[in-house]
Amino acid sequence: MSEKRVVMVVDMQQGVFETPRHQREQCVSRINQLTKAADTVIFIQHTEAGGLEEGSEGFALLPEVEQPAGAFYVTKTACDSFYNTGLEALLREQDIQAFVICGCATDYCVDATIKNGVSRGYHITVAEDAHTTANRPAAQAQILINHHNDVWRNFIAPLNPPKVKFTETILENWKAN
Repeated sequence: MSEKRVVMVVDMQQGVFETPRHQREQCVSRINQLTKAADTVIFIQHTEAGGLEEGSEGFALLPEVEQPAGAFYVTKTACDSFYNTGLEALLREQDIQAFVICGCATDYCVDATIKNGVSRGYHITVAEDAHTTANRPAAQAQILINHHNDVWRNFIAPLNPPKVKFTETILENWKAN
């Protein structure tokens, strides 16, 4: 039997996108392609005072992000999606050992979740063209995205390195299995 096709979507929320994000439309389109093809989808949503309170308009997912029936939702208060959340319990309950990750923000929440997930033994595939961030004082968004894809591709975790693949490749691999 083939492995479950699981997608974790991080912080694709209205309040997060009040700051312009690099190639928003392309990123959302690829995320929607992944979630349509997945067996299981987990949406991670950040909450904090100042516009991202649970139930607020800012906390809500972007309207163009498609939410399949049966999707799971995890609320977080830190960049790392595992930190003081029910994510690990959900992954255990659903017998998930591997997932594809995508979303926002490449250099904060996506990065922290990948690194913690790898150290916990999860097999993670990064959808290299389905995560985004904003321009930062130190670097433009596209440079940050490229940099993090390179870091994750070369991340030293001898028994469990993350994989970095284009959305199209992930979808082709899923169809082949």
